[in-house]
Amino acid sequence: MLSTAPSEISDAEFAQFQQLIYKIAGISLADSKKILLVGRLGRRLKHHKLSSFSEYYRLVTGGRETGEMQTMVDLLTTNETYFFREGSHFEFLTKEVLARHPAKTPFNVWSGASSTGEEIYTISFVLADTLGIDAAWNVTGSDISTAVLATAERGMYWLDRTRGLSDAYFRKYCVKGSGDQEGSYTIAPAIKRHTRFMQVNLNRALPSMGKFHVIFLRNVMIYFDADTKRQVVAR
Repeated sequence: MLSTAPSEISDAEFAQFQQLIYKIAGISLADSKKILLVGRLGRRLKHHKLSSFSEYYRLVTGGRETGEMQTMVDLLTTNETYFFREGSHFEFLTKEVLARHPAKTPFNVWSGASSTGEEIYTISFVLADTLGIDAAWNVTGSDISTAVLATAERGMYWLDRTRGLSDAYFRKYCVKGSGDQEGSYTIAPAIKRHTRFMQVNLNRALPSMGKFHVIFLRNVMIYFDADTKRQVVAR
């Protein structure tokens, strides 16, 4: 029985995982991400008592361990996110898009890689401020990772997860936890009722989702190569 997970991966083993995550999610995993992959997947090797990344690759692709492929995808596609990341996007949404949107008509947005929810709630704060908290707007958040979607749908974060979130927005649209929830906060119910979440793989045919006035994709497109970007935009 292994007491620790392997700390090294061969170039050939790393290439296998590069090809696999590209095939599944369209993500180009740079050579510089080798240490990240070892850190994230090493825990799964230890969990399954495996001695090499080649063994784990065979386990993931062999189909015997149902759910392990999704676990691997969750671990390798979790990327940086925070409130109001790429602030110019939200300025454009307010000044260029919403300023021209007919009053009192529905407005729908899709956050194509919403991760743990910071982007979808940032969009929601902007729409609540601009259109009104009770107006007919909705934001759909999707991600390939079921783990981050669960966090996003729950809408609860620890107080050290407020990067990019102003005090004004925090007071207006967040609720501080108390009792056994002390040290955390949740997104206000009045905001959450405008949101929905679904698992979507942008590298596959899209499910029926309806139509949107705006689609946020930048923070996932940066992980795709040029060919994958063209395919995602075409879909």
